[in-house]
Amino acid sequence: MERTSKGFIYFICLVSAMGGLLFGYDWVVIGGAKPFYELFFGISNSPLMQGVAMTSALVGCLVGAMVAGAAADKYGRKPLLMVSAVLFTVSAIATGLFNDFFLFNISRLVGGMGIGVASALSPMYIAEVSPAEIRGRMVSLNQMTIVLGILGAQIVNMLLARDTAVAESQAWNEEWGWRWMFWAETLPAALFLVMSCFIPESPVYLKMKSAPRTAGKKAEAGLRELLQHKYGRVLLLGLVIAVFQQWCGTNVIFNYAQEIFVGAGFDVDGMFINIVITGIANVVFTIVALYTIEKWGRRTLILLGAGGLGLIYLTLGTCYFIGLKGIMMVVLVVAAISVYAMTLGPVTWTLLAEIFPHRVRGIAMATCTFALWVGCCTLTFSFPSMNAALGSSGTFWIYSGICICAFIFLLRRCPETKGKSLEELEKELVEQ
Repeated sequence: MERTSKGFIYFICLVSAMGGLLFGYDWVVIGGAKPFYELFFGISNSPLMQGVAMTSALVGCLVGAMVAGAAADKYGRKPLLMVSAVLFTVSAIATGLFNDFFLFNISRLVGGMGIGVASALSPMYIAEVSPAEIRGRMVSLNQMTIVLGILGAQIVNMLLARDTAVAESQAWNEEWGWRWMFWAETLPAALFLVMSCFIPESPVYLKMKSAPRTAGKKAEAGLRELLQHKYGRVLLLGLVIAVFQQWCGTNVIFNYAQEIFVGAGFDVDGMFINIVITGIANVVFTIVALYTIEKWGRRTLILLGAGGLGLIYLTLGTCYFIGLKGIMMVVLVVAAISVYAMTLGPVTWTLLAEIFPHRVRGIAMATCTFALWVGCCTLTFSFPSMNAALGSSGTFWIYSGICICAFIFLLRRCPETKGKSLEELEKELVEQ
């Protein structure tokens, strides 16, 4: 591959991966804003309303993921990436602007739609424009930008949250701090919108659109075709991988960091510091994944993630059970984030972008991304109730059991896709 061609591929992949950056920021920023907007809206003593505020964006994710596949097959990958940029920009401004709790949640829902579209389209676009020998690394770049967005949100939240021991600062946090946490997303969202104007359409999409003229048949595949028997094995694999990435439990650490670290004995200020520590670990081990995904392979990494998290959560639940607090709990949480970051985080998106044939990739990615966000919704909504009913120990033991079951399934069903072209994978995974 010529240097100029390779450089251009890196450029367009990086632009597409900005959808991941905004995905990560928008998804996690609410965790730092949570202690302050709950006081502003008067819902700090209402678990139901707290759950609504945390879940509204995830409902938007479901909507965005639901329409992304069919729209991408009809209108192209590039226009959908631009739509996600618009949704992120509007949400960032509106969420911090409104004083009404209903409108706050509508704004979060709009941002969630941006996440749903970007989470389906960014890895798919990158996989379709990347050569086989660097495809895993390029798709992992999307995960890299996701974790950078997460870390960015964590740092912004920490810098904006003033000393909670000072009454005047607490009043500023409650009135303005949480708003600026959301508004800070506006700049990268607008930049993504501008940069996405300069990337080309996916060559796979262009080939699909030319198919009716050359082959005399419809190029776009719908859900009915995806549900055909020949796609059954690969669709089941994709759905399990997508849902497991959420049900493994790691993402509650980002969304419910306050409860987890306070439960481990830390005050609010210590909570913010520990959240940033987990964000740094997330970035560092995602960088590790960029190098290991092409050397170790997707199958090895996803099995390492399922087995490793199963053991860590078993240990973490036991520590909560015996009342252990302090630095040991931070070490275990950071270990869980690190294992997730170099395995399930990037490998999930890579596998989903690789295993489906060209003809059904759009609708398949949308279906699996929809399932992923259903998993995220149920995980996020169920955590407070599980934590209240079973305690942190029981909750993390359940996550450990899920990881062990997933390890057994993936050991039997997950293939190695490293170094294979998308055409080779179609012949291998789809029943003829």
